[in-house]
Amino acid sequence: MEPIWMGLMGLAALVGLIAIRMPIAYAMILVGGIGTAMINGPGILLSQLKTLGYGQFSIYELSVVPMFVLMGALATKTGLSRDLFRAANAWLGWMRGGTAMAAIAACAGFGAVCGSSLATASTMGKVALPELERYKYAPSLATGSLAAGGVLGILIPPSVILVIYAVLVETNIVTMFMAALLPGLLAVLLFLITIAIYVRMVPGSGPAHGAANREEFWQATRGVIPVLAIFGIVIGGIYAGFYNPTPAAAIGVFVVFVFGLIQGRLGMAEITGSVRETAGTAGMIYLILLGAELLKIFMSRAGVPQAAAEWAVNSGFSPMMVLMILLLALILLGCLMDSMSMILLVIPFFWPVLVAMNGGDYQPAEGAGYGMSTDDLKVWFGILALVVVELGLITPPVGMNVFVISALAKDVPMATTFKGVAPFFASELVRVALLVAFPALSLGLPFLLSG
Repeated sequence: MEPIWMGLMGLAALVGLIAIRMPIAYAMILVGGIGTAMINGPGILLSQLKTLGYGQFSIYELSVVPMFVLMGALATKTGLSRDLFRAANAWLGWMRGGTAMAAIAACAGFGAVCGSSLATASTMGKVALPELERYKYAPSLATGSLAAGGVLGILIPPSVILVIYAVLVETNIVTMFMAALLPGLLAVLLFLITIAIYVRMVPGSGPAHGAANREEFWQATRGVIPVLAIFGIVIGGIYAGFYNPTPAAAIGVFVVFVFGLIQGRLGMAEITGSVRETAGTAGMIYLILLGAELLKIFMSRAGVPQAAAEWAVNSGFSPMMVLMILLLALILLGCLMDSMSMILLVIPFFWPVLVAMNGGDYQPAEGAGYGMSTDDLKVWFGILALVVVELGLITPPVGMNVFVISALAKDVPMATTFKGVAPFFASELVRVALLVAFPALSLGLPFLLSG
């Protein structure tokens, strides 16, 4: 059998295994291992496995992953989410829809320390849902805004998926962090506008409450200082070039740890729980990375990425049309699997297609391909891909953020929450259109900060 047909059959088998709920790491290891053995023989496979795990896990850039995960776990235990929401509610709660806007702003702030969408949705849901219910917000708006706000954790740096993407396409992690900031803030702005429009179109869905008095306002505002300090030390230090992401993550863990101890919010139980959570999450990520690498080896030897790139070049589609097809595929895949698995699975196939459409690994002539260098294309597409991956967190049937919020709001039907995230889904499509039309939104900040 021709290797290309083996590769295509392997893809079909992978989809089938995922459909029957086999963990994606095991599915990729199984398909990649059997496929490689069929093409090159079991001896070659065993020889690869001897060093593949060490080679994959010893990549220095990946050491940042457990550190950022631990920082997020400790931040969850220290009550930073409560302080953020309290301050945001003091600033915005006096407006119609203000408490829902406060939840979005607090999600953005917590995402800047946590870096995980599910943790952001879960933590902020516990803090903000009681307040949204107390002010009699419509269930769809209350749960929908929290589920949508959770997606901000995937893009606003530091983000674990940004690190994984950077390693996959061999681009600079710091550059990806710089590129993600403006698109992340754009999401916050569009979400706030969405809530403002929603509460005017559906009167009574988001009532205002009285403005906080001066003492309450300043007391709540002071609670934001630790988050700003952590963000400034970690991300500000990276942007300023004081250190790279790995020591920055270690510094972040130390700062959050010390803050928790000073505030009396971290005991032995919280520390132990954070370490266990980090071990489980990091182990899951590394196992998926191993499976993705094994699958990539199989598919590369079968010629599937090369065949996809050749098809795209000869299809007659414009580079922008090919990009739209890939982004649509990401949206559809987001309905079936989690964001981390999707990035690891599809980037090895999609990236060669984009490089081929851009004219190859060189600086294209003006007007050719996407009109940018391959290095800029890595950054631009990475931001686009992560924004689209976010949509999978709030779309059925998976919609992990919706499941998280539904577990907290047990009296709200899941269908109501999915209805509530629909306006935010529309605003995300607007953001994708803006990022496609204006690449400078992603590339401008890295260009300015890198001089």
